[in-house]
Amino acid sequence: MLTSHNGSSLVVDRLCDQARGQNTAVTCFYFDFAARKDQSATNVLGSLVKQIVSGMERIPDEISRTFQEQKKVIGGCRPQLANLVKMLQAITSTQPTFVCIDALDECGLVQRKRVLDSLKQILERSSRTRIFVTGRPYIRAEMQKSLHGRMVCLSVSPAKDDIIGYLRARLAEDETPDAMDPRLEDEILEKIPENMVEMCVWAMMLGIPCYLLR
Repeated sequence: MLTSHNGSSLVVDRLCDQARGQNTAVTCFYFDFAARKDQSATNVLGSLVKQIVSGMERIPDEISRTFQEQKKVIGGCRPQLANLVKMLQAITSTQPTFVCIDALDECGLVQRKRVLDSLKQILERSSRTRIFVTGRPYIRAEMQKSLHGRMVCLSVSPAKDDIIGYLRARLAEDETPDAMDPRLEDEILEKIPENMVEMCVWAMMLGIPCYLLR
């Protein structure tokens, strides 16, 4: 479990690069607090299924059959959570799969438990599935309870060089470059990284997660 959204993006990019030309699926979901009502466990797993299936030359019979059965219901309805879990179990048991869940802490408690329970069921059926999750430290206990013996936790904080590189990139995108003189730019590159690193140190001592603003 990582405490860095930028870190998760790098991981996903690296996995996608390695998966090219191989029978490997990479799927991801990013939780957004502002859209919490639309990010139920059912929607999350539905998105993962859709991403994997969209890259297949042929849709597995089990998945096609499930969708056809749901269409027969009056008015039609989307597959339920249990159906989606079975779909992912079937898919991931036939090919290596990476599932990346970013900012899990932004998911509501009830839905978060359902997501973790679903991931546990998928792991139990597929030994070739790897799950990468990012979130604030306080959800670590929940993950250890749901995925006991199946997870490794890592704490990540931004390095000073990374912060300076990020600031340089953003300053280069400034639409009013004349408003920035070299002296002010040097002061920004000196003061902000120092304050950021100091805040991160104190935050980690207090058990508070650190995020580099995008």
